[in-house]
Amino acid sequence: MRLIEDGYLEEFLSKRDLDIRKTNNARWIDQKCTPDVLTIIADCVLEYLKDKEENQWFSAKDIWHHDYTVDNVVDIFQKPNPKDKAASNEYDKFFSQPLELLAYSGVLIKKKVGVRNFYVLGDKGLLEEISLSERKAFRFLVKYIIKVLTDSGMKHLFDDFFIKQDQNTYERLKDSFTNITKENTPINGSTECWRIFIKIINPLAYDKNLLGTERGRISKDVISYDMLMYNRDNFRDTFLRKPKGVTRGMHETSSMKKSKYINYLTTKAMKNAKQINRLYNLGLSEVDGDNELATEVHHIFPRLEFPKIAHFLENLINLTPNQHRNHAHPLGNYSIADREYQKICLIAKIGTVKRSIEENWGDYDFNNLLFVADHGYGTEIFSKIELYDYDEVINQINLI
Repeated sequence: MRLIEDGYLEEFLSKRDLDIRKTNNARWIDQKCTPDVLTIIADCVLEYLKDKEENQWFSAKDIWHHDYTVDNVVDIFQKPNPKDKAASNEYDKFFSQPLELLAYSGVLIKKKVGVRNFYVLGDKGLLEEISLSERKAFRFLVKYIIKVLTDSGMKHLFDDFFIKQDQNTYERLKDSFTNITKENTPINGSTECWRIFIKIINPLAYDKNLLGTERGRISKDVISYDMLMYNRDNFRDTFLRKPKGVTRGMHETSSMKKSKYINYLTTKAMKNAKQINRLYNLGLSEVDGDNELATEVHHIFPRLEFPKIAHFLENLINLTPNQHRNHAHPLGNYSIADREYQKICLIAKIGTVKRSIEENWGDYDFNNLLFVADHGYGTEIFSKIELYDYDEVINQINLI
C-alpha cells in the first residue's frame, strides 16, 4: 500500500484548503498527535467499524469504550481502563485530538451534534495505511503538516529555520507561529501555542535530520525518532528495529517484559501481512505449489518459541490452509514446525521482501529479514551480509 508515498496523499490534500487563517481551527494538530498514538487510533477506528457499515458515524467515546481499544490501549500507553469514569477527561484528549487531525485532513469527515463531535470515514484507504505502522503515520504527518503550513503562509518561516539552524531564527519562528495562531484561532495563551509548536517542528526536523526544539529552546542535537513519540521509552526503535551491526546481546532490552504490546503488534502484523498479500499478490500463497487462496498467516519461526520476532512482517508468510496445516505443521499439530518446510518458507519470504523493495511497496525491510534469520537460527551470520545480497542470504540458509 503506497497511498502516502506515491502522490495520492498530496493529490488528496490538494483538494482541501487547510489555511488556519480561514478555518480558524487551532486543533489541526495537538499534543497527542504523535505517530505512535495516531497509528493505534486509526487501528482502533477500523476495528470498531469492522462489522459495521462504512457510513457508520461514531464518536471518540465509541472508540475508547470498544473492547479492542480497552484490551490494547491500557497496557500499551500505561493508561487507566478507558471505561473508568475517572479517566474520562484523559481519554477524551487522547482520542479526540488524533480524530480531529484526521478530520481536518479529510481522512475522516466530522459533524457536530450539540456539543459532541461525530465522525465517518472520508478515505478508508488512507486510514488503513496510517494504521499499519508508526512509520506510515509519521510519513502522513510530515506531508500533512507541510500542506497546512503552506496553505497558512507559514512554511517559509520553518524553511528559514531549517536553513540557518540558530537560536535567533528559532525564536523568530516560534514567535511568528505563536502570533499567527493567537490572531487566527481561539487560542490566546502562548504556552498552549508552544505545546502545539513542538508537534509541528520536530517531525519536520527529524525528516530532515536537523535540529528542532527541546525544552523551549533549539535542540542541542538533531531530533531523534523517539522524541516524536507519546511514549518516549525508545522501545520501538531499540527493540522493534535492531540496527545493523549491533549484536544480539547488545540489543536485548527490558522492554521485552511489555508482552501485551508485543501481542498487540503481532496480531496487527498478521492482519497487515494478509492485507499486503491481497494488494500485491492477489491473495495467493507466497509458497508455490497450491493455487488456493492464502487465508492463513504462518510464523516461519514459531511465535511461542521466538516471541521477540513474532511481530516482524519478515517472519510472517501467507499460506493456504493445506500448506499451513499439513506442511508447515504436519498433521495439523501446531506445536510442531516442520524444519524443512520452514526453510522453504523463509526462502519464499526472501522473494517477497526482494519484490517489495524493488517495487517500492514500503512494507518490508532487508535488515529486519537478516535479524529474523539470525534470531531464528541463533546466529550472527546474517547481520554481516551486505545490503540486498539476497543470494548470500539463501546460501547461508542452505548451509545451516
